[in-house]
Amino acid sequence: MLPKYTVEYGIQFKRSSPTYHYSTDDPVSCEEFLTELLERAFHIIEVKHEGVALSRPEFDKLVKNAAAMLASRHLCASLRIKPEEERFRFGFAA
Repeated sequence: MLPKYTVEYGIQFKRSSPTYHYSTDDPVSCEEFLTELLERAFHIIEVKHEGVALSRPEFDKLVKNAAAMLASRHLCASLRIKPEEERFRFGFAA
C-alpha cells in the first residue's frame, strides 16, 4: 500500500547530493516535516500524494503553509508571545 504523502529531499555536500524519502499518511505530519526541511535549508525535490507528484500549485501551497508555520514558530520564540497573539498580530498559521 502506498503512503499518502512522500517527500523526496536532498542534503547538499561538497561532492555529492544524496536523495532521501520521508513517507506519512498524515497531511499535518507532512507539513511539519516540510517545516523542518525549510528550517535546515534542505533541498525539497518533490512531494507525492499517493504516488503521484503534486502539481505546481499544490506543491507551492504545501510549502507556503510550512513556511508560515516556521515563521510563526520563530515569531513566538523571538517575541515570547503565544500562538494566539502571533496569529492576531501577524496572521501566520500557528
